[in-house]
Amino acid sequence: MMNNKKRLEGRDLMNIGIYGAIYFVILFAVAMLGMIPIFLPLLSVLVPILGGIPFMLFLTKVKKPGMILILAMIMGIMMLLTGMGPWPLMTCAIAGILAELMFKSGEYKNAKKAVITYGLFSMWIFGNYLPLFTDYEGYFAQRADYGQAYIDAVQKLMPLWMAPVLLIACFVCGLIGGLLGRSLLKKHFEKAGLV
Repeated sequence: MMNNKKRLEGRDLMNIGIYGAIYFVILFAVAMLGMIPIFLPLLSVLVPILGGIPFMLFLTKVKKPGMILILAMIMGIMMLLTGMGPWPLMTCAIAGILAELMFKSGEYKNAKKAVITYGLFSMWIFGNYLPLFTDYEGYFAQRADYGQAYIDAVQKLMPLWMAPVLLIACFVCGLIGGLLGRSLLKKHFEKAGLV
């Protein structure tokens, strides 16, 4: 009987799909801004903050292990399918596991840990930047049709020292997005028993 309560059911998978779709639409809309060089580093700020509301609402539905990790892997697969390569898939797995462990440590009922969970989850976004720092020439070869002005602007905005800054920004802005989502969804949190 206890094992059945921990097993994912159709409703759980449906919630993952619904909130994953909402989160991906926000991600995709913000990612379009990346065509403007100055917005490329700001994706580590905007996606975690704007995605905080649907993700925190998703956490009110999470009561079983695996749901956060599945959502993270869906994001990684979507990034792979949209041409971002394998790096986001790897960071999604790591961030998904860390987020999963954090939320589980609060027995799926701790609102403060829910905020930290989203901060950890948001670190997956850093995987989209990794090709820029690990395969500089390959990254810009794929974006040659953006024009030399775009490449020059991105090179100035994204020196190597920006890598840890972006990773930290993903986490911190995830915390901000989590706090925003928690405050806007206070009634949902109370109803779900998240205190």
